[in-house]
Amino acid sequence: MLMDNLVDNYGWWLLALVLIAAEMIAPGYFMLWIGIAAGIMGLIALVAPAMPAIVQAILFGVLAIASCALYWKFIRPLAEQRDDQPLLNRRGEKLVGQRFVLVEPIVNGRGKVKVGDGSWLAEGPDLPAGSEVEVVAVDGTTLRVKARV
Repeated sequence: MLMDNLVDNYGWWLLALVLIAAEMIAPGYFMLWIGIAAGIMGLIALVAPAMPAIVQAILFGVLAIASCALYWKFIRPLAEQRDDQPLLNRRGEKLVGQRFVLVEPIVNGRGKVKVGDGSWLAEGPDLPAGSEVEVVAVDGTTLRVKARV
């Protein structure tokens, strides 16, 4: 009986380690919280060794849903508030409101603007090369621009 209980606990803790390791390989915070639920389930199985497997499985499902909900409701908003560089990996969004010069004219709504040492695709009203434009939005790698008056 004691050996079966240890195997059950090790099974939950092994599942927790596998899920947390999977989170490190493919980050997204989803498997981390399910792994934490598996670890908690291992502790519960240690305290209540006679708990049937079906009850453990149901309790694990409830803990997994609760831990993910806890993350989405409370922890994720705190992490977003502390972000001192919210546009760090969204370079295009940093360009909204900035002015640039067209290196290729906008013809039929498409052209190119010089940004730093490179150029980006631009969409907007037809304008000649050399015109100054302002970025009003970003769609992937295309800047939506308007004529700067």
